Amino acid sequence: MFSIFIPLKIYLLLLAFNFQSMQKIISYPISVIYYLFFSSVLLVFHPIQWFCLNVFGYQAHKVSVDYLNFFLLRCTNLIGTTYKIENRERIPTGVPIIFVSNHQSMYDIITMIWYFRRFHCKFVSKKELGKGIPSVSYNLRHGGSVLIDRKDPKQAIPVIKGLSEYIEKNNRAAVIFPEGTRSKTGKPKEFAQSGLKILCKYAPSAYVVPVSINNSWKMVKYGLFPVTLGNRLTFTVHEPMAVKDYDFAELMRLTEKAVVEGVNEYK
Repeated sequence: MFSIFIPLKIYLLLLAFNFQSMQKIISYPISVIYYLFFSSVLLVFHPIQWFCLNVFGYQAHKVSVDYLNFFLLRCTNLIGTTYKIENRERIPTGVPIIFVSNHQSMYDIITMIWYFRRFHCKFVSKKELGKGIPSVSYNLRHGGSVLIDRKDPKQAIPVIKGLSEYIEKNNRAAVIFPEGTRSKTGKPKEFAQSGLKILCKYAPSAYVVPVSINNSWKMVKYGLFPVTLGNRLTFTVHEPMAVKDYDFAELMRLTEKAVVEGVNEYK
């Protein structure tokens, strides 16, 4: 029996390897078509954003950004990507929100902007994204998000403080990825505390909402090209926590625990 099992196991491994290889080969021409649509959406919405912001103001610009991301998500449907957003009803309304999430790819941001659009998500992003990318860079510079220099922590403090005060005043949402950089394998990295600590300090009426993201990294496991096919991305919203009800150390511990325990790929 044992001698039969070994060849069978090898056969199944070879079969899985061949399937993955074939899927990657097929993904090359499909990725070309995908990126043509994806880049077209970015190029079309860049002047639309400019017009909405400069003629009609913030609210019109915000709607244009929402639908920019809606169409980017529809582009991902071309490569078989589907989405599941769990427990969205848990998110409180009429209060400032701090979404705290693991980070796996750019598709995290696209998905959160559309599916959490009622909360006016603003991001803490690296300054390099603030130029050179049609639509994306414009929104980061003019839509309320903030850009930080990861090599200069002192510069980040007043910038994040300003975002905190903004969401506190307007009952909007900040999104922060405490890992700093995306995980290329799905396994969460250790959370840094400084950014979240500033957000909590200057937005004392906010609720921290942990979010666990699964499978986003698989879309770019070969890099930007080719994209992988047929992924199902899940975003799980965990129990919100009022900043005022916790000391920061406990809030940080519970937030990281909730996010990490909700990430399934590496377990």
